[in-house]
Amino acid sequence: MRPRDRLWPVLIAGALAVSAGGCSKTAKSQLPDEYTRGGEVAPERHVRDAPGVREEFRYQDQLALAARDMQEGKLDEAGRKVRQALKLQPKGVDAIMLMAGIEDRRGRQQQAGEGFRRATELAPQRGDVLNNYGAWLCQHGNAAESLVWFDRALQVPGNASSGAALANAGSCALDAGQVERAERDLRAALVTVPANPVALEAMAQLNFRRGQFFEARAFAERRIAAAPATRSVLQLASEIEARLGDQAASDRYLQRIRQEFPQDAGS
Repeated sequence: MRPRDRLWPVLIAGALAVSAGGCSKTAKSQLPDEYTRGGEVAPERHVRDAPGVREEFRYQDQLALAARDMQEGKLDEAGRKVRQALKLQPKGVDAIMLMAGIEDRRGRQQQAGEGFRRATELAPQRGDVLNNYGAWLCQHGNAAESLVWFDRALQVPGNASSGAALANAGSCALDAGQVERAERDLRAALVTVPANPVALEAMAQLNFRRGQFFEARAFAERRIAAAPATRSVLQLASEIEARLGDQAASDRYLQRIRQEFPQDAGS
C-alpha cells in the first residue's frame, strides 16, 4: 500500500497564509463608516511608510506571488520570486521554507532538507517551522527522527499549529511502529480538529492494521468527507471494503482512482 498523503503546512496552510498575508497588505482596505456616510468618500490621505515597512510589503508580495505560482505548478516562476524575497530578507524564514518546499517538489531532496533545517535554526520557537521539518523527515523515511521535531513543536507555548503537529506525529509514529503513541497523538489531534484529514486517514490505517475493519471504514469515510480525496485514502478505502466483503464498494473506490488519478491508477 502506498504511504499516506500528508498535509505539508508550508505547502498548503503556510503557503496560503503567506499568500493571504501578502495580498492583504497591498489590497485596498474598506473605509470606516465615518468616512463614507452620505455617499461621500473621505479625501485620500498619504502616510509616509516607516523605515522598513515598504521593504516588508515587497517581501510579502513576492512570497504571495510565489505561493500562488507553486500551487499552480509553476515551480521556476515560484523559485524566482522567492529568490527576490530572499534578496530583501536573506534570513526570511517563510521564504526559506517556501524555497525548501519548491526544492522538494523538484525532487532536490538535499536542498529541501537543508532549507527546512535552516528554518528551524532561525526560528526555533516557531511551531509551524518545527512541524514542517518533522513532516519532511517523516516523508523521506526518517519517521523516528521526525518525532523529536514534532515534540519540540508541541512544546512551543501557544503553538497555533499544534493540531497539525499532533496529526503528523501520530501518523509518523505509526510509520515508526510506535502504535500506542500513534493512537494517543491521533486522538488528541482529532479532539483539537475533528476533521483533520491526516489524523483521520492515519486512524483508518491503524484500525485496518489491527483488523478492526468497521472502525477503519468509519474513519476512512470521515476522511473522504473532510477534504478532497487522495489516491492513498481511496486505495485504503478500497482495501477496507474488500476485507469487509463488499467487492462492489471496493471496485467503486478503484474506479475513482482510475478517474481522478489516471497518471498512477495502476501503481
